[in-house]
Amino acid sequence: MRKKRLALKVFLALLAVAALLALWAFVVEPDRLVVREVALGLPRWPAEAGELRLAVVSDLHTGAPHVDAAKLDRVVEEINGLRPDAVLLLGDFVISGVAGGEFVGPEMTAERLKGLRSSHGTFAVLGNHDWWEGGERVWRALEGAGVRVLENDAASFAHAGRQVWLVGLADMWTRKPDVRGSLSKVTDDASPVFVLTHNPDIFTEVPERAALTLAGHTHGGQVRLPLLGRPVVPSGYGQRYAAGHVVEGSRHLYVTTGVGTSIIPVRFRVAPEIVLLRITAAPR
Repeated sequence: MRKKRLALKVFLALLAVAALLALWAFVVEPDRLVVREVALGLPRWPAEAGELRLAVVSDLHTGAPHVDAAKLDRVVEEINGLRPDAVLLLGDFVISGVAGGEFVGPEMTAERLKGLRSSHGTFAVLGNHDWWEGGERVWRALEGAGVRVLENDAASFAHAGRQVWLVGLADMWTRKPDVRGSLSKVTDDASPVFVLTHNPDIFTEVPERAALTLAGHTHGGQVRLPLLGRPVVPSGYGQRYAAGHVVEGSRHLYVTTGVGTSIIPVRFRVAPEIVLLRITAAPR
């Protein structure tokens, strides 16, 4: 009898723990918004240009659970409070199928993003969900809100007396990214170049000319289990490009885990995030 009572207590305790973990993963963590400041010393950033502050956001997925107009307003408020030099948006502004979610037209998202403020402007690339749901409409909405959309194209701004180039690539799953052709639009050989892409898998094709490649798409796997890592990462390279700062040889990549969710509205130990990259020159 005593053993049965002990077994029942253990079972109820495990059930309570499971319920708390489910509550955290499906309700609490997906609703969070973490601001992550990351200092990166890059070998191809000129020391005389001082620090460059880049606010990076990806995978808003407006219409997914926990991502509504109020959440977008939080994102804009947090970014503006960071006083960035430029804001970089890395795609997937809409959703294409997520449990408990509802499609929201890109016009609402763009209207909120119109409030973003930075020294040099807001730039974006589009992602696979954007093109699945009508990329032209997403593009028009963003451009109408003052966001410069780059697809196999380049733009530049002057920072601390130096020209800085942004090269935006087409989405890897739904379009045709042209790394070589896009980089050829950079008109000088000395200025630093930042490559913007939705999908980090294209990083294998980015040459050393780029100071840094920035990507989203993976959501960091949305779930990161102790010891086991990230069970599912939408990448052909598994966990190699799942999240964070990746260095391969002399090439640098940063992958943000994004804000929204896809397919299943769950996050566990992978909080929704805004990233502020503080770019400086690498020590010599």
